[in-house]
Amino acid sequence: MVSATNEVKPVLPLEDISSCCAGGLCEPITRKDAERLAVVLKAVADPARLQLLSLVKSCGEACACDLNESVGLSQPTVSHHLKILTEAGLLHREQRGTWAWFRVDEERLKSLSELFAS
Repeated sequence: MVSATNEVKPVLPLEDISSCCAGGLCEPITRKDAERLAVVLKAVADPARLQLLSLVKSCGEACACDLNESVGLSQPTVSHHLKILTEAGLLHREQRGTWAWFRVDEERLKSLSELFAS
């Protein structure tokens, strides 16, 4: 979702992962929570997006312009995948001049990993 200021906002707020699934997947969740959580899980289910997430995480932050060659994809395709990861709340995007820089939302990633910890 893109706001009027071109800021990409997550479709599922960070607190919703923890609140909808406080017991991880050891307890039943509602259909609504499952659908909202599926957006985040689908974002990491794609090999290119998973690779991009790992690249950004390993670097601390990365410019979109430096990621194309690393994943062997065109700039528009990389931008599309980065947008999906950002909408899922897994990446933060910062515009610096003409380039977009990305960094992993560590809390969001931790909340996501805790779903499978139990």
